[in-house]
Amino acid sequence: MATLDVLQRAAAAGRNLIVSHEPTFYNHLDQTSDLVNDPIYKFKLAFIEQHKLVIWRFHDHWHARQPDAVLTGLARRLGWEQYQAAGQQWLYTLPATTLGELARQIQDRLKVHALRAIGDPQSPVSRVALSPGAAGLMAAVRTLPQADVYVCGEATEWEGIEYARDTIAAGRKKGMILAGHQVTEEPGMDLCAQWLKTFIPEVPIEWIPTAEPFWRPA
Repeated sequence: MATLDVLQRAAAAGRNLIVSHEPTFYNHLDQTSDLVNDPIYKFKLAFIEQHKLVIWRFHDHWHARQPDAVLTGLARRLGWEQYQAAGQQWLYTLPATTLGELARQIQDRLKVHALRAIGDPQSPVSRVALSPGAAGLMAAVRTLPQADVYVCGEATEWEGIEYARDTIAAGRKKGMILAGHQVTEEPGMDLCAQWLKTFIPEVPIEWIPTAEPFWRPA
């Protein structure tokens, strides 16, 4: 994401083209009509203009690659590439473990501070549905019945999360793990930086991670 912190680090490093996966101004279509008098919007816009930064959002095309490049990057970071189900890029059959142990593995490999999980930590899991970034209700409806646990970035608490809770309350041995939107999509954009380097060698390209926005009280 082209957060102000990322833009400041990019400018300090002499990088003036920022390839961002997500919007710059806080909404999906980067509409700013309601922000024109907001002091944070004006501060960020002034910084962009002062440093002559260009921000290019690279979202749909990167997801549209086959396989999905964001999903590929996350699977590599988790070490799950060899477990991908044939013909279903979002489904992985892992060595048998428990929901609690899987949550700990994801937390360690993605260095997550604020991971959340739903379900019995002792539930056995093997089949995992993986969905980086934001996950709507229908993503959970489509994938959770086919998997033991649904791993995603974020979900609205009264949509997919409520569906997962009701699934568990109905007696199904299921789980849901929310690792964070940025945390689950950043590996895919790290992969994007590596990809760009393969055919634009004359331009210096630097991967600047956004990092998780949350912290956990001690």
